[in-house]
Amino acid sequence: MSPRRGLGGGGGAEDGPAVKSMAVTVEKAQKLGYTCLKALLRFAFMVANNLVAIPSYVLYLIVLQPLRILDSKSFWYIEGVLFKWLLAMVASWGWWAGYTVVEWGDDVKAVSEDEAMVLVNHQATGDVCTLMMCLQDKGTVVRQMMWLMDHIFKYTNFGIVSLIHGDFFIRQGRTHRDQQLVLLKDHLEKYYRSRNRKWIVLFPEGGFLRKRRETSQAFAKKNNLPFLKHVTLPRLGATQVILKTLVAPQENGTPPAGDGVRRESKSKGLQWVIDTTIAYPKGEPIDIQTWILGYRQPAVTHVHYRIFPVKDVPLEPEALTNWLYQRFIEKENLLTHFYETGAFPPPQGQTKAISREMTLSNLWLVAIQSFAFLSGGMWYCLFQYLYHCLF
Repeated sequence: MSPRRGLGGGGGAEDGPAVKSMAVTVEKAQKLGYTCLKALLRFAFMVANNLVAIPSYVLYLIVLQPLRILDSKSFWYIEGVLFKWLLAMVASWGWWAGYTVVEWGDDVKAVSEDEAMVLVNHQATGDVCTLMMCLQDKGTVVRQMMWLMDHIFKYTNFGIVSLIHGDFFIRQGRTHRDQQLVLLKDHLEKYYRSRNRKWIVLFPEGGFLRKRRETSQAFAKKNNLPFLKHVTLPRLGATQVILKTLVAPQENGTPPAGDGVRRESKSKGLQWVIDTTIAYPKGEPIDIQTWILGYRQPAVTHVHYRIFPVKDVPLEPEALTNWLYQRFIEKENLLTHFYETGAFPPPQGQTKAISREMTLSNLWLVAIQSFAFLSGGMWYCLFQYLYHCLF
């Protein structure tokens, strides 16, 4: 009997790690199941959100077409408000998943009522979502901004909204370049001022970092330019067209501080260039799938701003190219410092960098979502009523 008891006792001791391993496996399975369920529910909500919000936006603007003829300014004001609410809905998907933003550098609220060009580094599809979030609290910026984006976005669910709003879809590639720049110039002349646009956002790198890095580094090596890891060398075309088209003659912009900004806010034309640098924790960008499904742990994205008066930006091609290169070399240094320390460096002449946590009101987001779903229900009932009346 003793040997049997001994064998039994030994077996129990050996079963200990196996039981613990099984418990860990079960725990992981539970977490995976919870993550998948959460992602599925978030995806269903996003689909429902799009099905009610985007058609409602289009239908409201169709009904308001007489106003567009009678009072174009009021029409585009209302369109801008609806556009801002749509972007806030996109922002809410990330906000409720715990993807927040901390801002550094210059306070862009000081120039939110002036015309500005925003230059942004491009790492992933989440860059656009991040901007949709962090610009929500910048006054009238979101409803009066114009986006330059890859033409592929025209065919997404948000494409119809951007087309109506007047954003510009640009085709990448050498074969399309000259034609696209002519089309961009015509687009700006036709829509930018007539729709009272203030900010124009573009990604001068012309593509995602992971796709353009090797090509950019090879070009830099060939032309004796700095070797960049966290950004790529920017392209000149769109930036030059925007400056030549939107900058007024004899621009007198001054740095954004106090009364200087208020005086200059009355001047005509593009007044500022806002150099915007987006940094993700550990250099791991958030893409649109993560933003929607929320399967990644909550994360803080960091956004750094530096404002330049447009009078300090050269318009000659060679000088502008060098100026743009210098901005992206600075971005490289900013990102290198951030990935090493977890913070952006302080501005020149200062000893400490100050960050600002960007916040959104949950009550406001719920109110906007409720308006979207109520609008969807209203349009459904209206079309159902018309269908029964006609048939």
